[in-house]
Amino acid sequence: MAKELKNLTKRSDNYSAWYNELVVKADLAEQADVRGCMVIKPYGYAIWEKIQQELDRRFKETGVQNVYFPMLIPKSFLSKEAEHVEGFAKECAVVTHYRLKTSEDGGSVVVDPAAKLEEELIIRPTSETTIWNTYRKWIQSWRDLPVLCNQWCNVMRWEMRTRLFLRTSEFLWQEGHTAHATREEAEERAIQMVHVYADFVRDFMAIPLVVGVKSATERFAGALDTYTIEAMMQDGKALQSGTSHFLGQNFGRAFNVQFVDKENKLDYAWATSWGVSTRLMGALIMTHSDDNGLVLPPKLAPIQVVIVPIYKGEEERAAFDAKLGALADRLRSKGISVKYDNADNKRPGFKFADYELKGIPVRLVMGGRDLENNTIEVMRRDTLEKETVSFEGIEDYVAHLLEEIQENIYTKAKNFLDSHIYECNDYEEFKERVQQGGFFLCPWDGTEETEAKIKEDTQATIRCVPFDVDQTNPGTDMVSGKPAKYRVIVARSY
Repeated sequence: MAKELKNLTKRSDNYSAWYNELVVKADLAEQADVRGCMVIKPYGYAIWEKIQQELDRRFKETGVQNVYFPMLIPKSFLSKEAEHVEGFAKECAVVTHYRLKTSEDGGSVVVDPAAKLEEELIIRPTSETTIWNTYRKWIQSWRDLPVLCNQWCNVMRWEMRTRLFLRTSEFLWQEGHTAHATREEAEERAIQMVHVYADFVRDFMAIPLVVGVKSATERFAGALDTYTIEAMMQDGKALQSGTSHFLGQNFGRAFNVQFVDKENKLDYAWATSWGVSTRLMGALIMTHSDDNGLVLPPKLAPIQVVIVPIYKGEEERAAFDAKLGALADRLRSKGISVKYDNADNKRPGFKFADYELKGIPVRLVMGGRDLENNTIEVMRRDTLEKETVSFEGIEDYVAHLLEEIQENIYTKAKNFLDSHIYECNDYEEFKERVQQGGFFLCPWDGTEETEAKIKEDTQATIRCVPFDVDQTNPGTDMVSGKPAKYRVIVARSY
């Protein structure tokens, strides 16, 4: 087995170390020279590109168009929506000067004190303020609505404790920002987009979810409602994997975005915003991968099939190249991404370990005996099972196998989620069990005081009021003893 795998910490020994090592060893990302930032390497970025492409397609199917807004936001913009700025103030990176100059000794560069900006600029932590300042110019009449925009960009939130993909100071994401003529339209859009995320994450990433609405304490700064998709990692912790916010008229009022409605009256535009980020990469890794490395669902794998010939001499290599090169072309014609690895600078065992580490869903291997017998060895990454099959019709076999792997990966994760959701009505039992991980479906009286006590006692938080749970008779709050308003999902989280 390759050295990379020998040194990979087991999940059962240290889940956090396993994750950190796997991100680096699988060539997904590494720490940047700037504290708290990351370099996303080609293999990791290829996965992000597939996430981006599929989400972008789904957004556009709902009428959304892509735009781009500046990275720098005037500080005064953030002062216009008090709750919003309070939510991000401690995470903002601030630009104060616009020029450097050579130091007096000529040995370095320094900030030119004469180049101080009249107004500081904030590196965007999110773009509601700058976008709504622009929407004021775009929107005058109900005929200008709705405005459905999305941008793919980077943002900066000054994090003190960082972890690759899960929480970095700079990260990549998309942020949708829509403006509407009515409350109903805006609420409908916010709910629609959280379901766009949920469908994508389930269908494409093979990750099961709990979908719901956040508590007032946990909602986005400046939002009236925040809808969320919550995934469970293999250690039983929750990962907020995407959010969609109904912003009401808060930003319309703050930036004076008014329009003449159908009754010829002035009104403020209604807003939503919604986003997912490279945090989805962390969800992908921690939901599916194992002690041998990544396990990638075929729909997201940059390389879905790798073909490795094991040959002796140039004559046999030429025979393999002709037979397997043609197979690679036939697979590509079916829309399957293939790597044909006939390089002789690495031993087959090293190649196998490396492709296993990187989570390539299907590995095809042909040796001299296979060439004689017209057979090929097939290894599936999700179960590590191998079988030798006939070479005839292998492309159809592989296409079907990829579908089977995608479904199997989801089923495995769904079974894990379902078996780790627990109904709990007793607070002492909850406090003991929540430390072991899992989603706890608990009665809540709806008060911030009860929510704060749960967090103080256990470090667990209310993840959401789930959509698919009957709320007609939620029971009695396990902390306060008062009648509950909701059944909520409570868990420790990343």
